[in-house]
Amino acid sequence: MLSTQEITFIILGLTFLAMIWYITNQGRANLARAKEDTEPAVAGSDVLEGAAKNPEQFDEPDDDALDEMAKLLGEDE
Repeated sequence: MLSTQEITFIILGLTFLAMIWYITNQGRANLARAKEDTEPAVAGSDVLEGAAKNPEQFDEPDDDALDEMAKLLGEDE
């Protein structure tokens, strides 16, 4: 028959193995999460929030915008 001391050592050994298993799994999960967080962003995969504060301002161009467009198209020469 096993003595109380032997049973205690067996329980402590199993607890130690369970702790090693848990710490190893947590380490792998943390490394995977860190690797995922540091991956480069792929265009279109991120969600852009918000909108223009005044989207109506883009309906009609102002004079400065028209002058700049004419300059870019070469119509002012």
